[in-house]
Amino acid sequence: MGVSYKKLWMLIIEKDLKKSEVREMAKISASTFSKMAKNEYVSLDVLIRLCIALECEISDIVEIIR
Repeated sequence: MGVSYKKLWMLIIEKDLKKSEVREMAKISASTFSKMAKNEYVSLDVLIRLCIALECEISDIVEIIR
C-alpha cells in the first residue's frame, strides 16, 4: 500500500501555479516537496498546510494506492 500525489500535481496545473509558489504558500521545504514527487509519505501537517494554501480537501491532493 502506498500514496500518490498525482492529484496534487494536477491541481497545481489546474490552478496555473508553479510548484515553487505552492511551496512558499504552504511553507513546505524543498526536501519535503521532493519526497512528495517520489510519492513518499509526508506528515498530516504538510497535507493540511497544502490544503489550506490551495483551498481544497486532503482527498483532492492525495490518493491511497492499494
